[in-house]
Amino acid sequence: MEFKSADPSVVRNIMQRVLLNAWLRAARTHQPLPLLADFQPGDISGELPDMMGYDIEGDSDDARFVIKQEGARLTATYGNEHVDPVKRTNRYLHDAIGPERYARVVPSYLACVRHRRPIYSVSTVQDADGKDVSYERLLLPFGFGDRVEQMVGSFKAISIEGGFKVNNLMGLKASSVPIILVQAVIDVAVAAAPVTGRAADEVVELD
Repeated sequence: MEFKSADPSVVRNIMQRVLLNAWLRAARTHQPLPLLADFQPGDISGELPDMMGYDIEGDSDDARFVIKQEGARLTATYGNEHVDPVKRTNRYLHDAIGPERYARVVPSYLACVRHRRPIYSVSTVQDADGKDVSYERLLLPFGFGDRVEQMVGSFKAISIEGGFKVNNLMGLKASSVPIILVQAVIDVAVAAAPVTGRAADEVVELD
């Protein structure tokens, strides 16, 4: 499935919309890429278990992703709880999740580097009990000039069937392979808004 252009309304999760709007505000200040220092999403301490932070080495299809922050729930989702917490950062993403899982996710990361725009994807997977789970990924690029140097990721797992088992949900021993439903490049903002005082689901304009 190719990445298709979409406006911010494609993002379904409210907190991911908050993060995306903070990126759009920062991008208005510094283009073509916002600086990580200008990214001000407010108090997101409760979101950190579902977030990742990366430094980017290289560019284009040769880019590699160094983990600088790893959320606790994501550690469980990918079945990496056995890894010493001290060793979960400052390692490459492909080493952390292995070649098979990396092959599934790297197209989204490379698209974020290539387009220099947020990338949003939705996949469905089944947990250990066979419940359908929607896995939503939002990747936000940052850097100087037109080169992506950092990336922030938000990852949400949701099931309309209620509670589900997060352990190894996206791991090699998961009960099913994720099925991709959405792959979008967020490169169109459709509504102008003032710089301050926004509701969580408002969309700001990116010139």
